[in-house]
Amino acid sequence: MLSQLRKFVAPEFLFGLDARTLLGRYARNLGARRVLLVSDAGVDAAGWTGEAARFLQAEDLEVTRFLGVSPNPRSGEVAEGVGVYRSSGSDLIVAVGGGSVIDCAKGIGIVATNGGSILDYEGVDEVRAPMPPLICVPTTAGSSADVSQFAIINDLAAQVKIAIISKAVVPDVALIDPGTLVTLGPFLTACTGLDALVHAVEAYVSNAHSAVTDVHALEAMRLVAGHLAASVRDPGDLDLRARIMQASLHAGLAFSNASLGSVHAMAHSLGGFRDLPHGECNALLLPHVIDFNFPAAPERFRRVAEALGCHPEGLPDARVRAALVDHVAALRGACGIAGGLASRGIAASDAGRLAAKAFDDPCNATNPREPSVADLEALFLEAL
Repeated sequence: MLSQLRKFVAPEFLFGLDARTLLGRYARNLGARRVLLVSDAGVDAAGWTGEAARFLQAEDLEVTRFLGVSPNPRSGEVAEGVGVYRSSGSDLIVAVGGGSVIDCAKGIGIVATNGGSILDYEGVDEVRAPMPPLICVPTTAGSSADVSQFAIINDLAAQVKIAIISKAVVPDVALIDPGTLVTLGPFLTACTGLDALVHAVEAYVSNAHSAVTDVHALEAMRLVAGHLAASVRDPGDLDLRARIMQASLHAGLAFSNASLGSVHAMAHSLGGFRDLPHGECNALLLPHVIDFNFPAAPERFRRVAEALGCHPEGLPDARVRAALVDHVAALRGACGIAGGLASRGIAASDAGRLAAKAFDDPCNATNPREPSVADLEALFLEAL
């Protein structure tokens, strides 16, 4: 494995309490004069957008705010943001928020320099020209959009989320500050933390993994398994918050370079269909896809089980497989994510449509077991 050809891309990042306070300095160092500050209403109400604007203005930078970002950002919102970027004469983008905000900011940057619609750039390496400089200040711990070469945008007309994968969308700087998590409620703490877990698991069993991504993926799994449920229960504990934020960082560095798998392919289809939280979709699907994938990479999944505290030593593969599926489902439940897809408005009659959309997602290319449309339909039905 060490001799296999692999690339690894990552932004410059600063991790730790008060990292966000250096936003103005980093923007100035990147040569900015006018900044488009992308955020959403919830983050703005929590005070993080206003604080970021003050950091930028302290460096004599002009700031224009764009707050029109929804959960699961829409292609139309990207177009609206591009209009604000151009009309304000901005030369740098700052994203303050969770994965939806950061993905929308990436979309704005893509279209600002490449033109057209953001939907034109679906797939791998379709972004030709570099984006304007982008600085990210994440306020959730799980999407890892602040360090990844992925952007996920909701195509409302097609009712599916598209994946844009390109090193052109890797941010220039990520200021990763666990202090921003103190305003994150238990449900989103659980959803985003479980998203980090899925990133790590899928990166580790991906057929594009490497010795470098393995290190990050395993550490992310250990951190989530050891601290996420406690962080959900005690959201004011900054040490727990820092550990989950670190897990998100490790998971992002892993999946950005090893890519993902069928959990994410299915979650993109599901999230676009019902506009559900991405991390919740992933959490509901993960046990079923692990069960499907296990025969294709049993040794890898044994190490996943070990990292999650499942103790596979001396057990046959069949028992490890069953124990791992149960363990992941129990972790999800301990974080407050209960029920299945049926309780989220998904019917058995929807499974075929969802599977057809999921089959076309590029994340399937690195799944350890190649799924058919019928396989994906069966997995959706199991997850009901």
